[in-house]
Amino acid sequence: MDPLTPEQIRASFVNCSQGQARRLPLPRSLDTTRWEVLDFLGWSDPGAPSAAYLVAPWRGQTVGLTLRLPADRRATRRQNMCSLCTTVHSSTDVALMVAPRAGASGRSGNTVGAYLCADLDCSLYARRLKRPARVQPTETLDEEQRVERLRESLDHLVRRVMTG
Repeated sequence: MDPLTPEQIRASFVNCSQGQARRLPLPRSLDTTRWEVLDFLGWSDPGAPSAAYLVAPWRGQTVGLTLRLPADRRATRRQNMCSLCTTVHSSTDVALMVAPRAGASGRSGNTVGAYLCADLDCSLYARRLKRPARVQPTETLDEEQRVERLRESLDHLVRRVMTG
């Protein structure tokens, strides 16, 4: 992923108002971000535990999505899998994140949901630069194939939000 400035990040959001985009918190570590290992930039709002954000290159443009997490994410013994990177986590480390659709459809309340890594570090999991606490199923894909699968899943998610 190419490095982005705060202005580019704020201008990329497609499913919130410009005012909301100007007010949303940016990642604190933006100046030390390792852009070369990211397929998208994802972060949570430390002041609002139910808010998260995802910014990704998509079909020649940069698209930002606001996401909402459920307020109650109690620990259970279940395992869940991220729909982007297919990493298996405990249920507290995967969250159903909901994004309003872009445009009039989203303003009418229509949303798209996906189970994602709660920390949004899918790029790092796909490259095995970060390891989850759970043992992972044996997989025959190499890193390049895992990253390609992540990018295809990300494309599908963004397309669902964009085509309201």
